[in-house]
Amino acid sequence: MDHLPDETLMKKLEAHRDKGRDDYPIRPVWNSVLAGIVYQHGSVESLRRELLRNGELREGCGFDPHKGSVAVPPSYVYTRFLKLLIRFKSEIDAMFDTLVETLKGLLPELGFSVAVDSKGVSSAGRPTKETGEDGRRDTDADWGKKTYRGQREDGSLWEKVVKWFGYKIHLIVDTTYEMPIGYRVTRASESDTKQLLPMVKGVKEKHPRIYKDMEELAADKAYDSEENCRDLYDEHGIKPVIDIRRMWRDKETKLLDPGCADNIVYDEVGTVYCLCPATLEQRPMAYGGFEKDRMALKYICPIRAYGLTCKGSEQCVHAMKGERVSLEIDRRIFTPIARSSYAWERGYKKRTAVERVNSRIDVSFGFEKHFIRGQKKMEIRVGLALCVMLAMAVGRIKEQRQELMRSLVRTPAPLDKAA
Repeated sequence: MDHLPDETLMKKLEAHRDKGRDDYPIRPVWNSVLAGIVYQHGSVESLRRELLRNGELREGCGFDPHKGSVAVPPSYVYTRFLKLLIRFKSEIDAMFDTLVETLKGLLPELGFSVAVDSKGVSSAGRPTKETGEDGRRDTDADWGKKTYRGQREDGSLWEKVVKWFGYKIHLIVDTTYEMPIGYRVTRASESDTKQLLPMVKGVKEKHPRIYKDMEELAADKAYDSEENCRDLYDEHGIKPVIDIRRMWRDKETKLLDPGCADNIVYDEVGTVYCLCPATLEQRPMAYGGFEKDRMALKYICPIRAYGLTCKGSEQCVHAMKGERVSLEIDRRIFTPIARSSYAWERGYKKRTAVERVNSRIDVSFGFEKHFIRGQKKMEIRVGLALCVMLAMAVGRIKEQRQELMRSLVRTPAPLDKAA
């Protein structure tokens, strides 16, 4: 409560009420809504039961202590209040952006490495073909589907299809501190690929300091496209570390330059090989770095890099030399950080940070089981949850407890044994 920049919102809500009945003041109701998020109450009734029971919590939220449990608002007050917040979504967005800027001031390295991912959130409403709302159906949500594939230890392939009726939360997250710096809520059927560049542009517009520092962006294969890989680097100067969708046949390779380097080939994941002219043995070339001025990756002959012997070295025009691979050959496959390099592997591992944020949203903030219907309500609820997440982090850092910045509720310290 001390670190959430909600004063502008409170003044606008109070001005909206103006001279209306003030049986249940705006600020205590707002504080109790925040308490419901912090203490993981999945419904209004669950929160009300705790407020009726817990006088200390009522007083902490700002309810009149002289009224006792009578001060707790009935259910319809919370229902109307949450609907009212939809009108003030811009103020909630402004709170989120202010907290991100505050966090950047406290953590200068915030945003150097980011990751993007989406998570599906089911709607509490039921699918319908009708356009009218009745409180039970959700006319905004639609069906989403994700397919997971893999290979078992015995070599057999497996596939799992997950479907849900609801929405997607798209997040852009700092991978070092695991804090969100941007988000979007869409229908479940929206493509992940099309959300990446608009989210980066959103960071550019709202958080220029963070945007200026962004160096790498990691994402899974759902965001793989030539446009994303090209524009991330060419327009934004951000190196893409995006997994690639496999569309070639198994072990298929292509000549790097059919008119010149006819014994150098590459595969779908960007590994460059040279073929021995004598034995046709295929060897991976050593990665030699990225040449920014040439927009090319440099690869070195295996004889020179690894000290190998090659029977066809006398016939090979590239023996003991290097080869430059232009990114323009295929912008999906060839990126400023070579896919075959250790740097790409390290960068891609950072993507797990956004998965952990998704897990916290599900488990700690109650989106695994909720009662939300409608996209506007979902956007408000997601915005509030992320504001609380950032406000907690800001408070922990200012209290010199940075190690607890990702904790929602701090566990009380154990009692002294001597006491």
